[in-house]
Amino acid sequence: MSDGVGIAIDFETSGRAAGSACAVGMVRLEAGRVTERFYALIRPPSSRVYFTEIHGLTWAMLRDAPSFAERWPEMAAFMAGADWFVAHNASFDRRVLMACCRDARLAEPRLPFYCTLKGARRCLPLPSHRLSSVCAHFQIPLCHHHAGSDAEACAEIYLRLRALGLEQARMKL
Repeated sequence: MSDGVGIAIDFETSGRAAGSACAVGMVRLEAGRVTERFYALIRPPSSRVYFTEIHGLTWAMLRDAPSFAERWPEMAAFMAGADWFVAHNASFDRRVLMACCRDARLAEPRLPFYCTLKGARRCLPLPSHRLSSVCAHFQIPLCHHHAGSDAEACAEIYLRLRALGLEQARMKL
């Protein structure tokens, strides 16, 4: 299986606005395997941090982190040479990435997005296709709502779905 180079990506946000990323996890997929990992906190645009009960992040943890614009050079370097992105519920992560780029006046990546939620719904007869449920099905370790762990889990789900014969195109957003 060679789908080119992919980046599994996951964001945590500090609010309802798409541009409120406060953490990012990325996992590089090459030649059908995980080759690199990236995780970073991001200072959100507001000191008001919601969803702490979900992701555990607080303003005290985020206030000294680089902003999205400041974090972008290392993110872009990690993504260099990629052919596509994949995320679980990819419409959310794509929306966050594009909004953060727009807000920071950065060029938005022009790569296709694939969705493991869509893929899991197509080929796994599970009562729920949430990330935690699919990870439990495949026995993939998960520290849910930690962007690094969620991205890693998404990468593993993508590889397992492909190994089951699901075509990449059937996961396209």
